[in-house]
Amino acid sequence: MPIHNFAAPKGTVVEFTIDSKAVADNLLGDPAIRRVAVYLPEGYEDSDEDYPLFVDLVGFTGSGLAHLNWRPFGDNVPQRLDRLVAEGKMGPVIAVFPDCFTSLGGNQYINSVAMGNWEDFLIDELIPEVERRFRVRKGRDHRAVFGKSSGGYGAIVHGLRRADAWGAVASHSGDMGFLMCYFGDFPKLLDTLAEHDGDIAKLLDHYERKPKLTGDDLHMLMAMAMAATYDPDPAAPKGIRLPVDIHTGELDPERWSNWLRHDPVELVEQAACQDNLRSLRGLYIDCGSKDQYGLVYGARQFVKALNEAGIAHHYEEFDDDHTAVDYRQDVSFPYLYRAIS
Repeated sequence: MPIHNFAAPKGTVVEFTIDSKAVADNLLGDPAIRRVAVYLPEGYEDSDEDYPLFVDLVGFTGSGLAHLNWRPFGDNVPQRLDRLVAEGKMGPVIAVFPDCFTSLGGNQYINSVAMGNWEDFLIDELIPEVERRFRVRKGRDHRAVFGKSSGGYGAIVHGLRRADAWGAVASHSGDMGFLMCYFGDFPKLLDTLAEHDGDIAKLLDHYERKPKLTGDDLHMLMAMAMAATYDPDPAAPKGIRLPVDIHTGELDPERWSNWLRHDPVELVEQAACQDNLRSLRGLYIDCGSKDQYGLVYGARQFVKALNEAGIAHHYEEFDDDHTAVDYRQDVSFPYLYRAIS
């Protein structure tokens, strides 16, 4: 049984909001004013020290705000940071928890006309505001971004594309290898759409009127959110355009190719993305060997490409699935701290 952490966080949580131009006018109609929580480590108020910066990208259906919550038989992120510092495994950091939740249930942290320009939000709005308000060490070499699942995707894709902004990244069970991790949802989504005349707008209206969403409902929302992220159609309901024929299930090669432009397994083959990864001070990847979404196969493909390109990284495959694996942060957090401090 995991040990429960009874200790209250030793630092201080503060909150502010960003009125985001990057997220404004998204097709979902989601608000542009976004809450951001910040964990200031113990002793922050009594010193003039500058601290490395950690930014937390959460998985689908989550918000950074949730990572401050009490948790049974484990730690929330502030408790984990405190414990790792007390154990001498890392030093103190300022940790940032943005609320990037969307009305389709989550976020992949890239720019999309449908979902909002979340890459721009994080890099052009969040980082400068954090640097203005708090004593963080300036420059990308002192910033780390981490996440699990969709958050792991966000972290790794930012490493691939935006190494100008981040010095180190950690991807826990991140979405990669799109054919393996997403394609199985399409038949289920088509079956669900058939119950609503094949009409995405009617299905969304059905979900909005339900008093609660089931696990299957959330998976269907996730599939539609991915479509609105990777290949949005401004003329479609909430920008959702599927890469398959709604009646026959046939794959549309043009639509699917737009998805693949965002697949880390495809991106890592590009010279510019490889240069970005080489420039990082730390690149951490892990995945459970029993991941129920097949993400371990994407991770293996990604790491194979890293090895072939001679790109330094740290990869671990562990004996678990996709669920409740935050304990892996005991490995990634000290790694990230060493990289950016």
